[in-house]
Amino acid sequence: MARALIVDDSKFMRKIIRDTLEEGGHVILAEADNGIDGIEEYRKLRPDFVTMDVTMTGKDGIQAVSDIQAIDPKARIIIISAMSENTLKLNDGKLHANAFITKPFDKKKLLETINTIL
Repeated sequence: MARALIVDDSKFMRKIIRDTLEEGGHVILAEADNGIDGIEEYRKLRPDFVTMDVTMTGKDGIQAVSDIQAIDPKARIIIISAMSENTLKLNDGKLHANAFITKPFDKKKLLETINTIL
């Protein structure tokens, strides 16, 4: 069991991720619908891992990942995005998440990925 923070602007997607993580025995500390709130929740709660969308209004996931890593270089972050890992890395070679999962995702793969990064 690990403590998680979910950051995604889609309420529907946050619910899918929440349900998947809870089925896997993880505890959801908080949810955020944008990068700014995600950073603040991370700073306040220090979860064991973060799931992060990329495309969000305000501060996007790419900048939020960078800001969270500035707060905690050991932060464990899983990007869950409709964009592929290769596309993301082409657009920002400095993006250093622990894992990348493309939407729509396989629930089993998400849980396996979490176990790998923990």
